[in-house]
This record gives sequence, C-alpha cells and structure tokens, in this order.
Amino acid sequence: MGGQVSLGDGVHVVVVGGGFGGIAAAQQLKSRGVRFTLIDLTDAFHHNVAALRASVRDGFAQKTFIPYAETFGASFVQGRVVRLDPDRRSVVLEDGQEFQYSHLILCTGTDGPFPGKYTSLSSYQTAIQRYQDLLHEIQAAGSVLVVGGGATGVEMAAEIKTEFPDKKVVLVHSRIPLADPGLLARVRQQAKEVLLEKGVELVLGQRVCDLGSVEMNVTRRDQVLTTDRGTEIRADLVICCTGQKVNSAAYASSLRDCMADNGSLQVNAHLQVGSHPNIYAVGDCANTNEPKMAYHAGLHASVAVSNIANSLAGKDLCTYSTGNVTMLLAMGVDDGVGQYGGVRLPRCAVVLAKSKDLLLWRSWREMGQQSP
Repeated sequence: MGGQVSLGDGVHVVVVGGGFGGIAAAQQLKSRGVRFTLIDLTDAFHHNVAALRASVRDGFAQKTFIPYAETFGASFVQGRVVRLDPDRRSVVLEDGQEFQYSHLILCTGTDGPFPGKYTSLSSYQTAIQRYQDLLHEIQAAGSVLVVGGGATGVEMAAEIKTEFPDKKVVLVHSRIPLADPGLLARVRQQAKEVLLEKGVELVLGQRVCDLGSVEMNVTRRDQVLTTDRGTEIRADLVICCTGQKVNSAAYASSLRDCMADNGSLQVNAHLQVGSHPNIYAVGDCANTNEPKMAYHAGLHASVAVSNIANSLAGKDLCTYSTGNVTMLLAMGVDDGVGQYGGVRLPRCAVVLAKSKDLLLWRSWREMGQQSP
C-alpha cells in the first residue's frame, strides 16, 4: 500500500466513481494519509460481480452493498458529477457542490441495463428493494428470455436455471460464440455446454426485433418475440443483458479531446489522461487493451495512487502493464468456466474460486466491514 506521504495543504485527490477501482484508490489514499474525496451515485459500494445472484436469491442483495460512510467517513460524498473543469481543477455535482482537486482519479466504470448494473442516484436500500422486486418477477414467471450472450447474459441464464430448474430459460445472442471474446475458444464452448446441461435453450446468431417496445424485468404472460430470422420465442419475462457502455457523462464535455471512440479515456503508460498529468483514468473508463474486469481496475488504482505519491515526492512514475489474464464465469453456485492466461481451468476450480460466494468476502474485507 505504501507509506505515509509528506503533503502540503493543497493536496486533495478527488476520486469520481466508487466501483472496484474507486474503493481500491480510496483505501490506498487513506492508508498513505492523503486527503481525498470519493464521490459516487449510491451511498454504498456495489459488488456487482454478485448482482445477478441477487436477482434470484431472497435476501442476497443485502450482501452486495457495502456502505461507504462506515469505511471512509466524511471523505465520501454522494452525488452525480455533471462537470469537470481541468483548468480550475474542480469537480461540480448536480446539486451545486464543488470540489477543488490537486489530482483527479476517474473511475466512472460502465453503464448498462439492470440487473447487471445499478447506476441510479439513490440509497442502497432502494437498490436492494429493486433486486428483491426482480426476484419476485422471476418467481412469478414460467418462462424467462435472456437477451445477450456475453458474460453477463451467460451468467444470468445460468443463475436463473440453477435456482429455478423448472422454469423455461431461453438465451438469445446475436453471435454464435458465447461469453467474452477474450476467453479461449474452448472455454467459450464449455460455457455453451454448461448452459445446455442446465437446460437453457440457446438461440444463437439471431437478434430480437423491436426490443425497445418490450418492458424489461416485468412479468407479462405469453409475450411473443420474433428474431431477425423469424424465430418466435414465447416468454413471460424478458431480461436484457446487452448494451453496456463506458460511463463518460462526467467528463464527456471537458475531456472530449482525450476520448476514444467508445467513450473511454486515452491514457499513457502511467494511466495519465491526455495532456493532463494530474488526471488519471482507472478501470473501465481507461482505454487499455485488456478485458474490463474488477481485477484490472484494482491494478490501475495502485498505479494511479503510487504515481500521485511519486509525483509529490519527486520520484519517477511507475508504468502499468497487464499480467496473466484470469477470467472466471460463475454459472450458478455449482458450476463455472474460466482460464488463467492461456490455460483452461477445471470447472470445479472455478466453483471454488468464484462461483460459491462470488468473491464477496474480498470486498467486505477491502472495506473493513463485516458481511451481514
């Protein structure tokens, strides 16, 4: 974590976004004695690795939200960032609050449909209730259509079928291979085999037509949806697991010249943004050539905080490089697939490493709190 840093009164690091990268950065700043402010939409860290299981297990959502204030105290502020001013070194919230910074760490993550993402300005109790509401909709449905066969869709379909084996679950994906393109081909094939073993029906290489007219996450008996190839699918409930995008709203106007086509921020080897040496991008909003995972966000945070400390101490900045890529898909509590580097992992190893508790213990430990 590093030692204490000798600071002047003007040092204040603002961290925008309290996801995996944000809490890692905040904890490291705290341990180094650096004054910081962490800003997030919700008043609790969301361990969204476990969000899908929170949709299918009663009471589980409570375990996936960890209050910021209990860990960071007055260094946490809830709010929506609407403007950055790199010249004035300020961050402005929707309610008018303004924070001056000496250094800025952007950890804005990705946005996408619920339940895979929860990005509303609200209390975590409101978020927990929303997951409970979706659970009730799933319980009421006889059949569920999951749209999207990336990592989120694959895990969602597996979670529903594991918890409710008697329900009909159909997964539609626009491509033939499932899951993340960063996975080995044989791991992606294994994910398909697990879904089929669980009884999930697969409709691959097809798109659902007129999806915008469908009410998501609400049970409506015997809805009929049609794909672009004319396949008809009947489902009581539709859950969307597509359309994730970089959450660039906080910086789109002020850092547009530094943005890549997908909305992420161009960074150098030190994770500094464009021509702004005091601004760092961490996690999904950093335009690094690697899979977007919580693990990488934590590595980014360590580099950003170390470089802030090094810059204050007049030391050389450290560089970021991706190590061996570990990717694990939890396919219900009892199964999973994944890889370490170029090696496919046994399914039982993925169950032990991730599927059983979805790494919740790690986030509660990181936040210094006890899970309920």
